Amino acid sequence: MAQPPHTPPEPPAAEDGPDDEDTGTSDGPVCVMCFNANDPSGAAGLGADTTALASVGVHALGVVTGAYARDSAEIFEHFAFDSEAVAEQARAVLEDMNVEIFKVGFVGSSENEAAAAEITTDYPEVPVVAYMPNLSWWTEEAIENYLDAFKELMLPQTTVLVGNHSTLWRWLLPDWASERPPTARDIAKAASEAGVPYTLVTGIPGAEQHIENTVASAQTVLASQHFERFEAVFSGAGETLAAALAGLLATGEDLPTATHEALLYLDRALSAGFRPGMGHVLPDRLFWAQSDEDEDDEETDPSQTLLDLPTPHPKH
Repeated sequence: MAQPPHTPPEPPAAEDGPDDEDTGTSDGPVCVMCFNANDPSGAAGLGADTTALASVGVHALGVVTGAYARDSAEIFEHFAFDSEAVAEQARAVLEDMNVEIFKVGFVGSSENEAAAAEITTDYPEVPVVAYMPNLSWWTEEAIENYLDAFKELMLPQTTVLVGNHSTLWRWLLPDWASERPPTARDIAKAASEAGVPYTLVTGIPGAEQHIENTVASAQTVLASQHFERFEAVFSGAGETLAAALAGLLATGEDLPTATHEALLYLDRALSAGFRPGMGHVLPDRLFWAQSDEDEDDEETDPSQTLLDLPTPHPKH
């Protein structure tokens, strides 16, 4: 079982790797390896992982597990990569770079789940953040096969499971009979039976148009935050949160602090959300890079370039 992420352990050193003289210093951003599909709309997938991780100062190592055919409103199809291609991508990077966290998103097939599980098993000291998206766009048979394989193969390797309340409820507690909906701890208990120490449950319905997001173990609630519900329909919110959480854990934050900061980041990204097409609103994961209104009102010198390049010195 992966270790709790209170202080992410040092990853294994790459054997026979290049010297620092060849690759630069080792004091740059830490690395998170992401197993995920390519999403041409930019709503989710590796695009979401990369921008969210960059926003928290982390370098993303993207392992492409497949590709969606989708727009901003819906997913039409998914094409899974061959599992050997997935494994080769990951192992080539792992032999060269240190990885602080694995982040596992939608990998598209039970074969790819097995490949990701095998790789994470080979690095037991590296925590795993796994995200389970809403799969309602898929066929019932495909969903059942995928969830069964994920539960058997990936959950025993997972340190923190991230998912929406309704998604995790239907998956982990299909026979829930109580009149009240399951709490985050109820879901965390079910996840712990599959080997997951911590579960971040999002979108729990709250009072007065608020939602609750709670990270819990089978024994206790570690942190919980309430946010006002947005009226818009978003794509990619959960993916953004899971990636930000993985990145913050990779930088050394403990789980409650990383959860708090990741949720604040997501809230701001959703507040700045934009609608690039005719479908859903997407989180603006780069909200922090946008100009302030005051700066927009100022006249721009047309001779000014985006980068203030140094004046070249004459050769001697």
